[in-house]
Amino acid sequence: MKTILITMLAAGLTTAAAAKDYNIEAFGAKSDTTMLSTTAIQAAIDACATAGGGRVVVPTGMFKTGTIVLRSNVNLHLEAGATLYGSTSLDDYRPMTTTYLSLRTQTSTIQLIYADNADHVTIDGYGTIDGRGAAFKKLTWNDEGITRPHLLRFIQSRDITVSGITLRNSGCWMQHYLACDRLRITGIKVFNRNNYNNDALDIDGCHDVVVSDIMADSDDDAITLKSTSPRLCENVAISNCVVSSHCNAIKLGTETNGGFRNISIRNCIVKPSADQSSQFFGHTAKRGTSAVSLEITDGGSMENVAVSGIVVEGTESPIFIRLGNRARPYAEGRAVDHVGTIRGVTLSDISVTGAGPTGSSITGLPGHPVEDITLTNITISQQGGCDAVAVPDDEKEADYPEATMWGTLPAKGFFIRHARHVTLRNVEVTTTSPDQRPDTLRIDVE
Repeated sequence: MKTILITMLAAGLTTAAAAKDYNIEAFGAKSDTTMLSTTAIQAAIDACATAGGGRVVVPTGMFKTGTIVLRSNVNLHLEAGATLYGSTSLDDYRPMTTTYLSLRTQTSTIQLIYADNADHVTIDGYGTIDGRGAAFKKLTWNDEGITRPHLLRFIQSRDITVSGITLRNSGCWMQHYLACDRLRITGIKVFNRNNYNNDALDIDGCHDVVVSDIMADSDDDAITLKSTSPRLCENVAISNCVVSSHCNAIKLGTETNGGFRNISIRNCIVKPSADQSSQFFGHTAKRGTSAVSLEITDGGSMENVAVSGIVVEGTESPIFIRLGNRARPYAEGRAVDHVGTIRGVTLSDISVTGAGPTGSSITGLPGHPVEDITLTNITISQQGGCDAVAVPDDEKEADYPEATMWGTLPAKGFFIRHARHVTLRNVEVTTTSPDQRPDTLRIDVE
C-alpha cells in the first residue's frame, strides 16, 4: 500500500513538473504596439499544448495581436501590468468556422481570442485585454463577429475558467460562451462602452456555470443568458456582481430557441455607470432600460428561475417578464412552430430606488399565460408623475421584447396580463411625484 501511494505521489510530481511556463517574449513577442505579436503568441500557445499543457505568460508590457486560438490544457496568464491590445486592422483577424450545429448556414466569425472543442482552458492573472473595438465601425445591422470582432469566444468547450483579469473595449460582444460545460467566471472587471452591441457577458446554451464577483459596465446588456440553439442554458449560478448597463443589467434572452432551466441569480447590485460620455443603445445614459429581464420569445422554455437579493439604483423599468412569439429560428429551414413557456419564477428581496416612470410588467399572450410567478419582499421607488394610462391594445406578439415596448404602463408598479398563479407578497411601490395609476393592474389573470 505504501509503495502504491509513493508511486501515485511521484506521478503527480512528474505531471506538475511537466507543466511549465511559456513566456511569449521567448517566442518573439515584443512589448511594442507598433509591432504585431500574433505569430509569437500563437507559437507559445501551440508549444505549450504540444507539451501537454502549462502557462503561456504575458509579461508586464504592451503587446499587439490579431486572432489567437487557445488549445486544451493551456492557461493564458497575464502578469500585473501586462496588456494585450487587439489589432485595429481587420486583416489581422482570422475567420473561424465551428462544427457546432453544422447543419445551419454557418458564417465564419472573427474574434481576438478563440477556442473550439477545447478542454481545461484558463485565462487568468492581473493584466488587461483591450480589443480597441472603437476602430471597427458598424456597417450593417448584423455585423457583430463579421466586421466587428468579439474579444473572447469559446464554443463547445469544457472546464473553462476566466478569472482576475480586466477586459476592455470589444468590437461587439465582449465574451461569448456557446454550448460550453463547466464554465467558471470569477473576479473579472469588464468595461465595454465603445461600440454597438457591447454586451459584457453572454452565456449561450451552457451547462453548469458559476459567475461570481464580477464588475461589469456595458453599453448594451451586461450579464446575459442566451439560447441561440436548441441547447438550453441550465444549471447557472450568478452571485455577488456589480453591474451597470444602458440597456438590461441582468437578462435571460433575447434569443431563446432552447431556453433556461435551474438558474440562480443572487446578491447583485445594479447601478448607473460612472462614465456617461457615450451611448449607443439603451433608454438613457443614467438610467438604463431594466434591472432584471426574463424573456422567452423563440419557442423555448423557462423554468425554475430564482432571483434574490438585488439592489437597484436607477433603471427605467425594473422588472420585465415576457412570453412572446417572435419565432426566430436558429437556422434556415428550422421554423419555430410553437409558443414557448415561462413557469416557476421567483423574485425576492429586491430593492429599487430612482426608477423611471414606466413601471414593470409580467405578460404572456392570449392562450399562452406565464405561470407560477412569485414576487416577495419587493420595494420600488420610482419617479411617477403620470396621469391614468390606457391599457395597450396591441399585444406586440412578434416584437422584439423590451421593458419599454409599450411605453408608460397603466400601472406604476406591475402591469400583469395573460398570467396564471401570480403571487405578490409584501410588494410596495412609491413615487416621488403624485401618480394616478394603480400599483398593480391585472388583466386575464387566474
